[in-house]
Amino acid sequence: MSIATRTALPDAHRLLASLPHAVILLEPGLLIASVNPAGEQFFGQSLRRLAGCRLGDVMTFPDQRLLERLQDYETPVSAREVDVSLKRKGARRIDINIAPVADTPGWQVLTIHDNSAAEALGDDSGGADTAVLRGPEIMAHEIKNPLAGIRGAAQLLARKIDERDRPLTDLITSEVDRIASLIERMQKLSGRIAPPVEPCNLHESARRAIDVIKAASADHAALPSYRLREEFDPSLPPVLGSPDGLVQVIINLLSNAIEASHEADEPRVIIRTRFASGLQLHSTDSGAPVRLPIELRVSDNGPGVDHSMREHIFEPFVTTKKSGQGLGLPLVRKLVRDMNGRITHERDEEAGLTHFRIHLPLAKETRSRGLLRRRLFS
Repeated sequence: MSIATRTALPDAHRLLASLPHAVILLEPGLLIASVNPAGEQFFGQSLRRLAGCRLGDVMTFPDQRLLERLQDYETPVSAREVDVSLKRKGARRIDINIAPVADTPGWQVLTIHDNSAAEALGDDSGGADTAVLRGPEIMAHEIKNPLAGIRGAAQLLARKIDERDRPLTDLITSEVDRIASLIERMQKLSGRIAPPVEPCNLHESARRAIDVIKAASADHAALPSYRLREEFDPSLPPVLGSPDGLVQVIINLLSNAIEASHEADEPRVIIRTRFASGLQLHSTDSGAPVRLPIELRVSDNGPGVDHSMREHIFEPFVTTKKSGQGLGLPLVRKLVRDMNGRITHERDEEAGLTHFRIHLPLAKETRSRGLLRRRLFS
């Protein structure tokens, strides 16, 4: 194989053609400009027939409010379990994500995951989250090898081009790394085997997470100052969980809280632990009650989550951040569930605080090996 062949990079059309999900490029006015092969298969029509059609003419949305939101080309939109009707294929239930094309006003990229096709294959896992997350598993497998090839080609090119063009290959490499990192997070989110749990000190995990957050903020000159207050109950006994999982959960929640409160006059983040007597859930296997008396709460004085989004913030790919991917909180919820715990979100408008609460079981009350593996619905 020649060097020229090895260093040739796949173009954007080839990459889009390799994706298993429908990708639609929309020009201003929600007119279809282009679709990938998966999109042609989804609509049951060729690109030649679809090009120039209005999205609403080939796919009908019973809820017109969603179509109105899609017409706001400056705002990313994510929606799950949307019932639509296709011109040639009838009713479908889909997940959609739409985002503006950078530096191209009015243009948008729409991706569609057809849940109807997944349901036709059958789902013996019994969980809605698992069904939604099965797509990322397939995508990860199909995309990882091409990504490695693109990265290697960029590194080879970097050795042959002028120094002034080096930022272009650096950009390719960094973007490939970013996509690979995103895929890895998606794989973690869709993992079906819960990691082992053990007795652990909640405060040790919390302080380790705080140290990571403080070290990261010290290296980030643009990060605004904030006040992080610790309110720990030192008398709490060990909880049943994963020390590393707890660290990841707390890092995510603290990072979100810091970002949410950075525009406040006096940014404030509070992490608190306490004994919350009386809270219990029922196991999905036997229905036996499991007490969750240990609470960890992360609070911030930011503006809070938009009211229309509050019921969906733990769903994959739902985000209110312009640069967000909508995977952080779903991953947090999965990690907490794997530890037989639950996580909740609430807004205290009177105090101007947003609270995320994690409730965990005591280690000494969950000795049964079978109970350790059970998951609880939050």
